[in-house]
Amino acid sequence: MVSRYRFSLMVCSFIGCVLLFHLYFLNQSQHSQHAVMQMNSDHPYYRELVEVEDDGIKIPPPRKRSPRAIKRKPKRPTTLIEEFLDESSQLRYIFFPGQKTAIDPLNDAGNESLYYHPGRIWLDTDGNPIQAHGGGILYDDRSRTYYWYGEYKDGPTYYAHKKAAARVDIIGVGCYSSKDLWTWKNEGIVLAAEEANETHDLHTSNVLERPKVIYNKNTNKYVMWMHIDDANYTKASVGIAISNSPTGPFDYIRSTRPHGFESRDMTIFKDDDDVAYLVYSSEDNSELHIGPLTQDYLDVTNVMRRILVGQHREAPALFKHEGTYYMITSGCTGWAPNEALAHAAESVMGPWETMGNPCVGGNKVFRLATFFAQSTFVLPLHGFPGVFIFMADRWNPADLRDSRYVWLPLLVGGPVDRPLDYSFGFPLWPRVSIYWHKRWKLPYKWSGKN
Repeated sequence: MVSRYRFSLMVCSFIGCVLLFHLYFLNQSQHSQHAVMQMNSDHPYYRELVEVEDDGIKIPPPRKRSPRAIKRKPKRPTTLIEEFLDESSQLRYIFFPGQKTAIDPLNDAGNESLYYHPGRIWLDTDGNPIQAHGGGILYDDRSRTYYWYGEYKDGPTYYAHKKAAARVDIIGVGCYSSKDLWTWKNEGIVLAAEEANETHDLHTSNVLERPKVIYNKNTNKYVMWMHIDDANYTKASVGIAISNSPTGPFDYIRSTRPHGFESRDMTIFKDDDDVAYLVYSSEDNSELHIGPLTQDYLDVTNVMRRILVGQHREAPALFKHEGTYYMITSGCTGWAPNEALAHAAESVMGPWETMGNPCVGGNKVFRLATFFAQSTFVLPLHGFPGVFIFMADRWNPADLRDSRYVWLPLLVGGPVDRPLDYSFGFPLWPRVSIYWHKRWKLPYKWSGKN
């Protein structure tokens, strides 16, 4: 009798726990739905941002080829990703539209003003294509200006050897300024390559990628971190530079392997309390490492955590919303696009949980290829909580200087990514969604002064 009573008690307790989990899930889901309704009332263009578009791109029929050509190269691209990577593809104009469709903020008046067109050529105020690849944006409170930093790749693409990846010699880090996030003025190269000294980290033959800049209130310095490597990607280090002004020039300090580990794709995240963190791919890109910087932002501390171990993720882009930390990452497939994943954590140091693919719209291939782009930065939209700009690069390995920018609305809100029957893990975070648009603009009440 006692054993039966204990067994019944255990069954009842288990059922009670399940009911509590279910009630918690419903409460979280209702809270998320309420947040979406609240966003609808606060943001007039919210519905427009989430009304995604479909792209029914079809692979064209094969071109007529001679028997000799078929014998020499019998295989032809059969997937959209292969078509994307084929510089002779008939679909090239879809992924890389020509000069006639370029975004020209000085001439695009009326109906085209302030509209983003992901994948199109984007011109600066001098009429030249913007060169800020793999970059990030700093909002400077003192000048109330946005500064966009990125790899300046306006040089020829080549291969150092047969098995090497496509590359452009280091030219430097480009900087562009804007008040409205649409019209960008070229502020020049703020960190230039070293042409004479072959042993210098910034020698033209080396690699400089993913520069990010943050401001240090204690030292009144602007600090740049970047990925520094050699042509064979064996150096695997971070580089640090410093400046008195957001427009440079930046003085290069040194390179180092943070915490003694190799570092490739990386980013810098500055929290609300002004503590800054370095996040980088390590251990042959099999995991990410994260750790706080020193108070002057010129080095890492001894504290480090391994996150997303064994998941082979790179191109991290961190952001924060209502006390929760989020991150978008890419898979490791070189210049080829792949599936993005969203991650969340209650602490920036982790543990980090993977939430799933955040991409919405386009078509299945678009979503599995992150709209044929790779994450680089997530920019919060001041005055619109829960609304962000997802910044990504559409790499063009045939001509890296012609790589394009894919900026899309990212919103936090809505039903949780993980339903109750999928996982009993807590907490259940609101969904992170990146919405595909061929043409979109920021909410009309937004301005650079927000």
